[in-house]
Amino acid sequence: MDKRSEMLGNEKVRSLLIKLSLPATIGMIVNALYNLVDTIFVGRGAGELAIGGLAIAFPIQMVLMSFSLMIGIGSASALSRRLGAKKLEEANLVAGNAFLATIILSAILMVLGLTFIEPLLRLFGASDTLLPYAKDYISVIFLGSMFFSFAVASNNLIRAEGNAKVAMYSMIIGTGLNILLDPIFIMEELSINLFILSFSIKGLDLGIRGAALATIISQFISFIYVLSYLYGGQSSIKVKLHHLKPNFNLLWEIFTVGSASFARQIAGSLVAIILNNSLRIYGGDLSIIIFGIVNRLIMFLFMPMFGVVQGMQPIAGFNYGAKKIDRVMEVVKLSAITTTVLATFGFLIAQLFPSQIMSVFNDNPELIREGSKVIRIVISMIPILGIQIVGATLFQSLGKAVPSLILSLSRQVLFFIPLILILPRIYGLGLFGIWLAFPLADLLSTIATSLLLRIEINKLKAET
Repeated sequence: MDKRSEMLGNEKVRSLLIKLSLPATIGMIVNALYNLVDTIFVGRGAGELAIGGLAIAFPIQMVLMSFSLMIGIGSASALSRRLGAKKLEEANLVAGNAFLATIILSAILMVLGLTFIEPLLRLFGASDTLLPYAKDYISVIFLGSMFFSFAVASNNLIRAEGNAKVAMYSMIIGTGLNILLDPIFIMEELSINLFILSFSIKGLDLGIRGAALATIISQFISFIYVLSYLYGGQSSIKVKLHHLKPNFNLLWEIFTVGSASFARQIAGSLVAIILNNSLRIYGGDLSIIIFGIVNRLIMFLFMPMFGVVQGMQPIAGFNYGAKKIDRVMEVVKLSAITTTVLATFGFLIAQLFPSQIMSVFNDNPELIREGSKVIRIVISMIPILGIQIVGATLFQSLGKAVPSLILSLSRQVLFFIPLILILPRIYGLGLFGIWLAFPLADLLSTIATSLLLRIEINKLKAET
């Protein structure tokens, strides 16, 4: 048994979860911080309408991410179980097919996206005012999407082999560089204060297009780092040319297990289509801009929870493959507790300082006033969502695609979309009904997850 397999199968679960989830959590927080900082610079350097453009373009980026996450998480689950069963050649074949699928799908999506860019943006709710901003941004993102997709898929494989630090470094490199490049590419002039030194330098003044350029340059550097790790002799994954030959049984396994993450991301984009168009009807551009900011905040609150379950996934998958059910049970319990604590902490900060948060992005008084109200409503049920995220991830880790898919769809599709469509039309709720849909969907999906999770835990207990 190699060192990483020994660690996943025998190390104390609590310390192992910390070891694997802490780097992932740091990486996810840094990544979410990039989204916040990116929006701040866009709002300050290109204006509040540019934030609306980002709100339109962002769910299209999520479509691109959905394919890479489907491949990454599906192949990570398959890889973990094969490493647990000591099937090393099959593990390499899993990684090779994941790389092949990522390259092909990324190329197809880039061509389709650039070909149909304007109708796509209209579909996602772009008004005549916001369309130019959204188009300037997403056209550049499409050009660099392959690098991002490969890095996302590969990071999941790297975490699955037990090397969470490398995946963290990859995210920090890409995100850190992006944060540094953003002001240079977006702003007309940068004012820098270093203790007693104060000076200004000229920026490139590219506005929202500069934000997109900073993003793809950073993603390319992250891609180079991941590639150097995988082929630098440090990884236990040894992908050779013959591993890139399509294996349709493995590809089917990767896509079916990863379908839950794919469905969650695609559902998010479907929600964005309905949500952006509803906001345009009931609230206009200002409501879309507010959601663009609040959505970034929600992502920042969610990322630590996603970091924890990314650490949980290889532990649960490996030990399920190794028939060590007691370790699976323990990591699920610890993950649920940890995610709930993290969610509650983020909830308290956002509830206490909503106006201060909004004012960082733009100094429009109406935007700050209305946005502060929206923050408090939208995040009101976030403390209970840790259970929902842990439950969906557990089923993915066990290779059980159907219940994972159901749980992933429950919050956004089964509950949120109907609520968005119904609530604004009853009792004259209008725009308030749209914001109210967020916490109600959170509550209903957590109840559904708790029921399925209890059934699965009872099954696992019966196997011990």
